Parts: sequence; structure tokens; C-alpha cells
Amino acid sequence: MHADKSGDMLISDRGELKQRIKDFCFAQGADLVGFASVDRWEKMNEVPPDFRPTSIWAPARTVVVIGIAMPLPIVETTPSILHKELYDTCNRELDSLAFNLVRYLNRQQQAGYFFTRDGYASLKVLKEKPYAAFSHVMAGKYAGLGTMGLSHNLLTPQFGPRVRLVSVFTSADIEPDPMIEKELCIKCEACARCCPKDALKPKEEELIADYDKMACIEMAEELTRRRCYPCGICIKVCPIGQDRLLYKQKGILKKYLQESEALSADPEDPEYKTWTHIRKYGSW
Repeated sequence: MHADKSGDMLISDRGELKQRIKDFCFAQGADLVGFASVDRWEKMNEVPPDFRPTSIWAPARTVVVIGIAMPLPIVETTPSILHKELYDTCNRELDSLAFNLVRYLNRQQQAGYFFTRDGYASLKVLKEKPYAAFSHVMAGKYAGLGTMGLSHNLLTPQFGPRVRLVSVFTSADIEPDPMIEKELCIKCEACARCCPKDALKPKEEELIADYDKMACIEMAEELTRRRCYPCGICIKVCPIGQDRLLYKQKGILKKYLQESEALSADPEDPEYKTWTHIRKYGSW
């Protein structure tokens, strides 16, 4: 290991590089960092070839997946301006972190490439082409950060699905993290039962539900017009995540399941006042 002109320490040992990357990401504000070797996409064969890291950037050997948590009490206010600002802030922080990590890798004489956290320009584009060029959810699974849930979200032990992700490809061969073998989703179906567009259809024989993307996009379009996107209800109601131990809430699942009916009967229901107050102001 030796210093370059910028003062950074160039790294020759791959194990040391992995630890330096983790230290860099956590110092920049990451809550989760995982490493996946690109051969996991080939081995698992769940992602079409054109959407795999080496098809997007041929030199890729390792994918670093970075997560930033979305605090539960703010997610619970959705749809609201508060939730929108949280979502936008997470996205900005992730893109900045990934950009800076690529620059850090370059200073270590390691090639890097990052894929922005969403990967589509607008909901209109997404409606016409309902896929991003790369899936951070699958990358997070292969990097050992979590498992797929019924809702098609990545569920993490720490935050359930309340985490935003970004991915950085590097040509460096870095030891991958072990994947989580036990499914975290308990198939409670709260996400499907609370979905305002009925976009998730659970299947008896499979963990992951059928997903109506167009219905979900239509909801996003409606909330975008109201300036309180995204929906995020499936993120909100998922019971998985250690964050629920921090924000202790007795009987919260019952409260989630009854919310729509209760507020239809009485928009001023005191049980939901802390959420509805936030929703009243700052957006249409």
C-alpha cells in the first residue's frame, strides 16, 4: 500500500480494498453495504442476460450494493410531502454516494461504474418501457443484503423494505458476501391487502405475488400530480425489519389494515390523526 498524489492510499490487497470500500460508504452515510460477484447472475439465472452487470459493463467483476434506510415514522405518513421529501433525499444521497465511490475506486487504480438508483427518466417512460436497465433489488439479494418479498421489494433484516438502493460495478475481484438463505418474507399478505390499487395478487404455490405494474404506475401518476409521490404503502405495512423494535407500536398491523376503511368513514378519525395531519398540508 502506498500514497498517490491526492494523498489516498493505493491498495494492493483485495481484502483490504473491501474493508476500505465499506469504511468509505459508511463514512459517507450508508446504512447497508454488500458485495456480489457477477457470476451470481449467471449461476442464479433469474435475470435476463441483457440486464446482468457484464452485459451493461463488460469489465465488471464485483457489484457493490449500497442502502440508505427510510425511517419508519416518516414512511407511515404516505402519501405526504414529508414522505416525498424523504424519498427524494434518499435518492440524492445514494447517487452522490455511488458517484463518489466510483471516484474513490479510480483513485485506487480500480475501474468503476455506477447505475443510478432508479434508472428511468419519467413515469411516462416507465409506462412505455416498464423495466429499468438494471435491478438493484436483485443486486441486493445477490450481495447478501436481503431476500425478495411478496411485494417484489427487497426485504432486509435491519429495515425490511424501508431502504433505498444503488449499485456500483467495479473491475476489482472482491470476495462476495454470503447470500441470505432463509426467506425473510412471512407471507402475511399485508402489502397485498393494503395496496390501494390491488396490484399484488398472492399465489399459493409461490412466495412472490403477481404484480400489476400498470396499476402501480397509475397510482404513482396520481400522487405525482398531487405532489406527494411515491405511494410506498407496501413498504410501510411490511412487518419485517429490526427498525420495528426501535419504533415499538402495539397493534400496528391492525391499524394498517383498517386505515382505509376507517378514514373513509371518518377522515378525522383520531386514531390516525398523526398521519392525516401531515397529509393535509404541503400538497394537494
